[in-house]
Amino acid sequence: MTLLDRFSEDLKESLKSRNSIKTSVIRLLKSSIKYREIEKKAPLSDDEIIEVIMSGIKQRRESVEQFSKGGRTDLVQKESNEIEIMQAYLPQPLTEEELVNEVKSVIKEVGATSAKDMGKVMKALMPRIKGRAEGTKVSSIVKELMEAQAN
Repeated sequence: MTLLDRFSEDLKESLKSRNSIKTSVIRLLKSSIKYREIEKKAPLSDDEIIEVIMSGIKQRRESVEQFSKGGRTDLVQKESNEIEIMQAYLPQPLTEEELVNEVKSVIKEVGATSAKDMGKVMKALMPRIKGRAEGTKVSSIVKELMEAQAN
């Protein structure tokens, strides 16, 4: 079952159960996907759909941060619920240990020796872990391991 099929099934379920938050999140995701398909002029693959979901999660995390600063706990809760719903459509996230091991293996593969090679490592690593770890977290782990290796 593709992600689009899953969205359609979950949308039917959420409409039947009158789950307005889940319904609105799925509709929003389907709309974002349709918009990307129009931009691309071709249907999106599951990997590209995961990118759309990750983008939506990132936007909501930024909103949560802003609403927290503004003292809007009601909106923080709403955005957090939306993040939770979106995360259900992503692949199983990597644990910290799995992520570190993956980073180490990519460092060896590309022959990275200094912090200058961080771009090479990230370029090789990100397609492997797409949707399973956040870019900022990955970047900090790569940087940490590269600095440790240089010393």
